[in-house]
Amino acid sequence: MKIDKMKQVIESILFAVGRDISIQELSSVLEETPEIVEEVIESLKTDFEEEKRGIQIIKVNNGYQLCSIKENYEYIYQIIDKRNKPNLSQAALETLAIIAYNPKITRAEIESIRGVNSDGTIYKLLEHNLIEDAGRLDAPGRPTTYQTTKEFLRLFGYTSLEDLPELPRYKLDENQQIVIDDIIEENKNEEPLEAPMPERVEVDENK
Repeated sequence: MKIDKMKQVIESILFAVGRDISIQELSSVLEETPEIVEEVIESLKTDFEEEKRGIQIIKVNNGYQLCSIKENYEYIYQIIDKRNKPNLSQAALETLAIIAYNPKITRAEIESIRGVNSDGTIYKLLEHNLIEDAGRLDAPGRPTTYQTTKEFLRLFGYTSLEDLPELPRYKLDENQQIVIDDIIEENKNEEPLEAPMPERVEVDENK
């Protein structure tokens, strides 16, 4: 099959299906190797960029999906029902971040990190399809574990969890508290941050 025809077929499939399509699926339909299909997709992505199209092809895990460019979000938002975009609370975002950085984590482990009950936030994230059941842990009670979904990757613009920002390095003291001085020491030779480091608050341990 000629390259131009392959591009046409791939664009039609991605548009018609409306979800991410794996390289294996496209390779089977086009009867070409995965390597050739990926090369054609990358070329198609370049065509969209050079032609300043309103759509783009994004990679989601091992698949590709057609979507609008983020620059046009403010116009699209006025047409699409605003209720379709999840409105996440700070608690939900915290829980989501914990699960994203710790795939296959249990509810008890999430609550141990956050220090509060997380039943409601987990339910809300499941409802929005941002997390999913990742199986049961081989431990007493066989608790359910959770992981993020492809919808999470699409919503936050990540190709995979490997694209998540690197967490800051820190050390813990004997009370399992973050040692702020070690973070400052590691960064003292770097350019200063835009926002100043907040003053440390002395805590009265007798209270």
